[in-house]
Amino acid sequence: MDKHLINRRQFSARCAAFGLIAAQAAAQGVDTGAASKPAARTVKLPGGAIVPALGQGCWHLGQGRHPIDVEEQALRTGISLGMTLLDTSGDYGSGRSEQFLKAVIADQRDRIFLVSKVETYEVSGDGIASACAASLARLGTGYLDLYLLHHPVPSAQFSGVVAAFEKLRAAGTIRAWGVSNFSLGQMEDLFRVPDGARCATNQVSYSLNNRGIERDLLPWCKQHNLPVMAYSPLGGDHNLVIGDRTLAQIGTAHGCSAAAVALAWVIRSGSVIAIPESGSPEHVKENAAALSIALTPQDFQTLNAAFPGPSGSQ
Repeated sequence: MDKHLINRRQFSARCAAFGLIAAQAAAQGVDTGAASKPAARTVKLPGGAIVPALGQGCWHLGQGRHPIDVEEQALRTGISLGMTLLDTSGDYGSGRSEQFLKAVIADQRDRIFLVSKVETYEVSGDGIASACAASLARLGTGYLDLYLLHHPVPSAQFSGVVAAFEKLRAAGTIRAWGVSNFSLGQMEDLFRVPDGARCATNQVSYSLNNRGIERDLLPWCKQHNLPVMAYSPLGGDHNLVIGDRTLAQIGTAHGCSAAAVALAWVIRSGSVIAIPESGSPEHVKENAAALSIALTPQDFQTLNAAFPGPSGSQ
């Protein structure tokens, strides 16, 4: 882990400057000299909401990994750089992640696309409504932009879950709903129940070293115009890709970190939202550069060779 952190810090100063300059240039329509078109910066959800292609995961935040003020600064830094989608859950730290976010979003709720989740053990009876109300209280807000079922329940329960979500949506308590960790078969079952096709996203693990969804789930989602939200887009705590030499070399060519390259690859299609987590302002700046860099065809070829996906994947 220390080796990975050192690799990222080697790029942080250059990447922070590049990310800020490129983001400003993009906003003004200025050509930054990139060899090809940058990764899509936004993704459109089925209901029409436009969200940033790069958000911020909050799984471990507010739970002592870093000083609270540093984590708050990290989130605010990301928001200022366009990473305004924040992903949490009532289950993260037994609610501490949501409680931590309350102070961050209090003065800028209208800028934030807020995502939280309900757990499988909470879906019976009026459990979804109760769980949502508890999350809203911890977050100090009156609504969620997106509410997800964190893990699948048996398909026989899908109709009840969808009905509960739709009731919350009709009341304005949530603006959209979706699922997480659903397989292709489960997505097909979901779309068969009444209003199941109102699902806004499927949040799943996806990264250069975890490309399994390209085999069937990702093509199905694209066919149904359903964006995927990628958690652990850098490989996850115990399988990070940021120390990889190939990513470092491509990062050097683009003046950014290995992490930014990996994230730019994840959001390359315009139909995937990546939600990396960081409690460090410096690392958040590195991540944000993914919104500005333009990977070349040669970069993609090199990455596909270094991180082969399922047969036929691009």
